[in-house]
Amino acid sequence: MRVFITGATGLIGSAVVAELLGAGHSVTALVRSDDSAAKAIAAGADTVRGSLVDLDVLRAEAERADGVIHLAFGNDFSSAEALGRNIAEESAALATLGDTLVGSGKPLVTVSGTPQAAGRPSTEDDPLPTDGPVGGRSISVNRTLELASRGVRTAAIRLPRTVHNEGDGGFAGLLTLIARQTGIAGYPGDGTQRWPAVHALDAAVLFRLALETSPAGRAWHAVADEGDQVRDIVAVIARRLGLPAESLPVENFGPIGPVFAADQPASSARTRAELGWEPTHPSLLEDLEKVQP
Repeated sequence: MRVFITGATGLIGSAVVAELLGAGHSVTALVRSDDSAAKAIAAGADTVRGSLVDLDVLRAEAERADGVIHLAFGNDFSSAEALGRNIAEESAALATLGDTLVGSGKPLVTVSGTPQAAGRPSTEDDPLPTDGPVGGRSISVNRTLELASRGVRTAAIRLPRTVHNEGDGGFAGLLTLIARQTGIAGYPGDGTQRWPAVHALDAAVLFRLALETSPAGRAWHAVADEGDQVRDIVAVIARRLGLPAESLPVENFGPIGPVFAADQPASSARTRAELGWEPTHPSLLEDLEKVQP
């Protein structure tokens, strides 16, 4: 299968590209820079220059491909306005990819976060929240899944709060970055909130399985660790960096502070049972032991 992929050179995308190539698929990666192009080519992928705002490029590559995986998202979390721009760009890009594939029967695999469920781990049946700082992403994902009724084999991989590899990535990686910048390994509230996690190499396998076999309109949970308490995550970060661990106000964590503060464990029982996915790589707490001082 010839697969067009956005976000192909990030922590998750690099793992997905390697997984697809290893399974015999060919990959065309959307790249924004010479460095990204060199990285994708070194991995064995073809490249096309562009970004999520280049809708003509997205349309042309989706038409040529046998399937599409969308992973790209802006990296500017500095303000609510910047986050809003990221969401608007992604929404337009996803709409373009989806509309291009209408009637084709081809797979379109996109990505979201795991939802929150009161008093229990969320499941694949729980709806995504469409309010809050990142609610716009959920609206785009829901619209994409609805294209199942228009001849697109859509699927959404719900990624947990931290997708990690070699001690980096996801919300835990952001906590590490903030700790390096401020000299304090901080967590919002009392730190008892739980974040699910998955190793990037395990998540990559699920993206491949969804591309190859997912029924249309389905959501899947890429969750290996159902929920680590944030204070336990930060305790490892603090020890590895030689810094104090402290509770800090939610406001200290910027526009996604409320997301950081949420208790949001998640289950992947149905995903494992129906797609045969089984994580095999280190847990988040084990992987954080690789954080360098």
